[in-house]
Amino acid sequence: MAVPVRSKPSRPGRPVELPLPAAPGASQEEIRRQNLGAVLRFVHVHGPTSRAELTGRLGLNRSTIGALAADLAAAGLVTEEAEAPTSARRAGRPSLVVTPCSGRVYTYALSIEADRLRAARIGLGGRILDLREVRRPPGLAILDAVAPLAGFVRAMQDSAAAGALPIGGAVAVADTTRDAQGRIRIGATDERLGDALRDELATGPGFVTGDMADIAALAEHVRGVAAGIDDLIYLHGDLGVSAGIITGGRLVAGHRGHGGKVGHMVVNPHGLPCGCGSRGCWETEVGESALLRHAGRGPEDRAAVLEVLGAAAGGEPVAGAAVRQVADWLGFGVANLVNVVNPDLVVFGGSLREIYAAGAGEVRRRLDAMALPASREHVQLRAATLGRNAALIGAAELAFEQVLADPLSVGTAE
Repeated sequence: MAVPVRSKPSRPGRPVELPLPAAPGASQEEIRRQNLGAVLRFVHVHGPTSRAELTGRLGLNRSTIGALAADLAAAGLVTEEAEAPTSARRAGRPSLVVTPCSGRVYTYALSIEADRLRAARIGLGGRILDLREVRRPPGLAILDAVAPLAGFVRAMQDSAAAGALPIGGAVAVADTTRDAQGRIRIGATDERLGDALRDELATGPGFVTGDMADIAALAEHVRGVAAGIDDLIYLHGDLGVSAGIITGGRLVAGHRGHGGKVGHMVVNPHGLPCGCGSRGCWETEVGESALLRHAGRGPEDRAAVLEVLGAAAGGEPVAGAAVRQVADWLGFGVANLVNVVNPDLVVFGGSLREIYAAGAGEVRRRLDAMALPASREHVQLRAATLGRNAALIGAAELAFEQVLADPLSVGTAE
């Protein structure tokens, strides 16, 4: 899965966001569709935007923006209302404000996580309209999650307003889970998942699938801490560790979407056996199990991890030492990734978010000691901002991609 990531909110001093250049020989209709996509993508990411601002941001003239916004409104994708008067507004007729139709146009975003199944109905513009979840039983296979997820989709469909339009769906899948005996198992996303969901639902949108870290990286890039940054690594921690890597504004997922398994970099050849069959993998030193092992705590679950982090913050020596040791190994792996990928930003998500927050000093010290100066001098480290909804938000962005690239396809997206 290689998804173009072009929805980048502006930052102060950021250049004007122009539509992608038309292909040589493109017809007027093709250019129009591309410009429609540029306008819709902008308001999808930025929210309500005046025609005047769209003119400046997209580099198109006023009459073109007006015609494009009117076409999008006629398609039911946006609304237009007069800009609210303010004391700072210049004299003259107020500009119309273009707003995405979040309540009418939506996607289904699903996530199969290490310990739970989640589903959301997310409207154009990134607004979460409906959210449901249930615990994922230990040992539940990916395809066995189809029935409960399909049940969520049916329930959300029933709760949608009359005339609302689902235009697609996507599923984020964690490849690490726990079997019925409590052992950690590592596997790949089942490529039959999308077809199985389509068959179970019989009608409605098709579903695309992707790795949890890849999709959460997409979410943080479009709407989170990495907005506007084109070269980044998103590290996701739960039972294991995986990465979503974006370079040059594009998500890089490897052959058949199975890249980013950074938790299985061997960092300690004489370390502990890993569930993948190797020894001394990075996730044996930085995962939730490592933190609990060093702290002498159990059982291995989210509550126990939070308890250790809280104890460390409260000054408990054993918990504090466990956090420092895990954070040092976290910095060790990050330094290697920074040397290879040379990103502008490393984002810590999932359980790694809390571990980084608790041991940021250790992570930075190790990174300073190991990273090449040319890479270290510009890279920033940040905690993810979208929290547990990152995978759902990213799945929605993946599902919205078709209509953002070609808004006129909305009539055939059901």
